[in-house]
Formats: sequence, C-alpha cells, structure tokens
Amino acid sequence: MRKKIVFIILFIVLVFVGARLGFTENKRINNDQLYKQVELFSDTLAIIQKEYVDETKTKDLIYGALKGMLASLDPHSQFMDPETYEDLKVDTEGKFGGLGIEITIKDGLLTVISPIDDTPAWAAGIKANDHIVKINDELTREMSLTDAVKKMRGKPGVIVSLTILRDTEKKLLDFKITRDIIKITDIKYVRILEDGIGYIRLSEFRESTFSELNNALGLLSKQGMKALIIDLRNNPGGLLDVAVKVTGKFLEPNKLIAYTKGRQKNQDLEFFSDAKNTNLELPLVILINEGSASGSEIVAGALQDYKRAVIVGKKSFGKGSVQTVIPLEDGAALRLTTSHYFTPSGKIIQGKGITPDILVEDKKLSDNNTDQIQGKKSDEIFDEIQNGRLGNKPDKNNLNYKDDAQLMRAIDTLKVIQIYKQAK
Repeated sequence: MRKKIVFIILFIVLVFVGARLGFTENKRINNDQLYKQVELFSDTLAIIQKEYVDETKTKDLIYGALKGMLASLDPHSQFMDPETYEDLKVDTEGKFGGLGIEITIKDGLLTVISPIDDTPAWAAGIKANDHIVKINDELTREMSLTDAVKKMRGKPGVIVSLTILRDTEKKLLDFKITRDIIKITDIKYVRILEDGIGYIRLSEFRESTFSELNNALGLLSKQGMKALIIDLRNNPGGLLDVAVKVTGKFLEPNKLIAYTKGRQKNQDLEFFSDAKNTNLELPLVILINEGSASGSEIVAGALQDYKRAVIVGKKSFGKGSVQTVIPLEDGAALRLTTSHYFTPSGKIIQGKGITPDILVEDKKLSDNNTDQIQGKKSDEIFDEIQNGRLGNKPDKNNLNYKDDAQLMRAIDTLKVIQIYKQAK
C-alpha cells in the first residue's frame, strides 16, 4: 500500500513539475532530493492513515496537502476542488448570490479589494482596504480565500455578519449584510456633467464592456462632449483583453499597453492597441482609488505612461499578477500565479499600484463622518452602523458629483486643459 502511495505521489509531482513548469538545463531538479521529500510526504500520509484518531480518506488528505502547497506560494495561488472550480466558473456569468465584494489576502489579512457597485456590501458601506477579521463571528486568521468566499456566498436573503478592521477608524466595525443576487453592470453612469465634460463610470471589464463604452462615447459625442472623465474607482478589473481594448480606444494603434514576465518564455507576453475609430484628441482624466485593481491599473498605467490622460485620485490597489487556471483530471483545478504585469515604461504593478498625477482624498466635500464617530463609545458606533445611521450609503439613483472631491478635481483639471488649449 505504501509503495503504491509513493508511486502515485511521485508521479503527480513529476508530471506537475515537468509538464507545467518545464525542465531547464541550468535548473535541473535534483532527483535524489525529490525522492527523499516525496518519501517524507508518503511517510506522513501513511502515519496519519494508521495512527490518527479518526478514519481518514486518502483523497481528503491529498486535497488538504495541495491546498497548503498552493497557499504557501502567494495569496492568489490556490488549489480548487471540483466544487470550488465550478464556483469560479459562475463568476464569469456576472450573476451569483453573495454580498458583492472582491477580496484578497494582503499582509496576512483578508482584505477587500473593492465593493461592487449597487450590491449589499456597497450599500452597507464596505470600503476598499477594509480588513475582514470575522465572518459570522469566526476569526479569519489563516482562512483561505476559497473558504472566505464560500462563507460569504450562498442562498440570497440570508444575513452574513462581518467584523471589519478599518485602518482609518482604528476600531472594529460590525456589519450585518443580507445576501442578494449579484448582477454586475459594466457601465453605470453616462452623462455630461458641465462645460461639455463627459462622465463614464466603468465598474468592471467584462465581455460587453467595450461595445457599451463605444455606445456611451457615441451618446456623449451627440450631446456635445469636449472632454471626458472615466471613473475606474473601485473597479477590481476583470477580463484583460477588454481592459486592453478600452485602453487602445485612446491610443494610436500598435502601442504597447502592458506586458507580462514570468519564469518561462511562454509566460512573457505583450499587449498592443489595435482599436479603430480612436479618440486621440479628446482631453481625458482617469479617476482611480485604492479599490482600482488589475485591469483598472493596466488602463491607468498605460495612459499615464503615454501622457494621454491625467490620473486623479488615490494610489491604486496593486494587484498586478497573472493567475493561470489549470484544470486537473478529476474536475479540480490549480489557480497558479505565473507572471507579473508591467506598464509600458516598465513599472511593476504588483504590490506597487499606480500613483496618480494628482492625489486627492476620496472624502465628500460635505463629509462629517469623522465628527460622527469622535468621542463615541464602540457600542454606540456599532448600534449606528446596524441602524443605518453611520457609514457611506450612496444614492444609487443619483450622481451627486458636486459633493465628490475627486470628481470635482477631475472636472477642474479638464477645465484648465480646455482653457490652455483655447489660449494656445
């Protein structure tokens, strides 16, 4: 039995290392060392199966080991059992039951990348960079991304309790959020704000995003658009090829938009603009914040490098790694980080983010939220959160742009550009 287990594990390791990563002349694997480590693993597995107080299943032990192996690499790599892999496929459909937040693990803490617009988490006031320290009163210490997602997703109508550590508050905040069907809208607002300045709120990069953007630009052009603001705040990314297309809309063809570098040559990729009917003369501002990640950072980074747009807001999240999903025979899959993104000028995005040309805090111009919590006991704060009297609850049916400090700075920037062009 033990020899059979050793053979199976050795076969898995050799296939994974050889087929997925490839052997190289300069970094040839020491087979003797590999055999010793595999034997150590098999010895441990055999001891557990024989001595552990409860009877165990070999598959469960192997799955557990694989989860630990992938989790030890980085926060974004993971082993997905068949059920988790199916859940991942649901993400691409743009409709699922949950709270409406994108999460990652950052500095060992379960961290919100961004709340998705018009979702329960967004309405409750969950913010980018919030640290989720409890889910339904269970500490998230050493909780995997997969397990955290499973606990927050599920049947609509069920209340999920989150305990949040927010750096700016220095207090624990409790939220009770009711699950709902999450429907993601690519483009939320399309309108002229003032003085011919168009505004498009782009919430995520999905298959329909580019065609919707073209329709939005056409509509604004008919309304006399002279300049444009694209709002990528709290946009967690999405499809890379769509982010590249969106960027290419404002650049000349055949411009490098982003590139990736990994350990293997086939992981080194370059992405170029190829859009037709580009908007090359339109003055442009891109709004970003700490909830802007991945595809949003590619757009902002490329347009900033080519000085095609002024970037306004706060430093972005810094999610610039590429995960390749590798299906396995039994329906499970690996999500493996294989390379990192770079902007055209060579700036790495992972862990660094995009720094705006104009830094602006994201508080509202009439925001008195800090005054609301000063001098209050934690119980009062929790009560106010639960009763809806504290926290950001944006009106999803109205764009109160004159109360938005970052958006108003973007408008002022474009006004200055227009004045300069007229004077010139």
